[in-house]
Amino acid sequence: MADEDLVIDVAGLSKCFNGLVAVNDLALQVQRGEIYGFLGPNGSGKTTTIRMLCGLLTPDGGRGTCLGYDVIRETRQIKRQVGYMTQRFSLYEDLSIRENLDFTARIYGMENRRQAVDRSLERLGLADRQKQLAGTLSGGWKQRMALAACMLHEPKLLLLDEPTAGVDPKARRDFWDEIHRLAGQGITVLVSTHYMDEAERCHRLAYIAYGSLLAQGTVAEVVANSGIFTWMVECADVYALGAQLRGLPGISQVVPFGNILHVSGTDAALLERSIAPFREQAGCRWVSIQPGLEDVFIQMMEGAKSNV
Repeated sequence: MADEDLVIDVAGLSKCFNGLVAVNDLALQVQRGEIYGFLGPNGSGKTTTIRMLCGLLTPDGGRGTCLGYDVIRETRQIKRQVGYMTQRFSLYEDLSIRENLDFTARIYGMENRRQAVDRSLERLGLADRQKQLAGTLSGGWKQRMALAACMLHEPKLLLLDEPTAGVDPKARRDFWDEIHRLAGQGITVLVSTHYMDEAERCHRLAYIAYGSLLAQGTVAEVVANSGIFTWMVECADVYALGAQLRGLPGISQVVPFGNILHVSGTDAALLERSIAPFREQAGCRWVSIQPGLEDVFIQMMEGAKSNV
């Protein structure tokens, strides 16, 4: 991969707060025009990493570039070409949509502010609501306004920190349709999320826990390399069956989905021996399946927890 195709290229990135490691020796490469998913539990280091990439935090160690600029020495240049959307709505609720965008454009020191605001309103479908106070908007419209503010200065890279938290499913889908449209225009997107359906819409993804990178690649690659084996069982009383299965040798996860259980482990032979007696029970249907992303990530998180 040519260097000019890498929008983010960092290695050994580390950050500590009061002696606690938030990010540990992180290496990350994100290609131009790619939607890169960033996953991990709360406190895993996702937000800290994003803030180091956009120049808001100085790494304690490591090296690399963002948009071709050094992440330690050239943070001012990075900030000019990055749109950063924080976890929490951070615009002014007592200003209208247009007033919020105009204020943001002033902060950027943009020339032709009116035209830039007009473009952003049209791009995100906000023109008809531009006079509405931000505080009266639903979560989905607030999210769309925040994205419009990020896009005012025509950034080449979007860093989105859990942008759809607390947003209804239709608004989330509309948001992701917009993200894919922007990626189609060559804009690179790094997005953190807790939603597995959103992770599956990314070109590639990384999973971190307790500050360390545990896996990265396409969804298919992450699942294939997980070393997890999963059986699906359908029966009338999944709770009683689950209680019997938990704690048996080779079984690391027993997760109910309605009338279905996912039973997983990392040793295929031991897993099969433990479930063998239960497969003879009447009224139960057992099928070996590919693990889902949620199965993979829960297993990774449990494994990381035991190493802390």
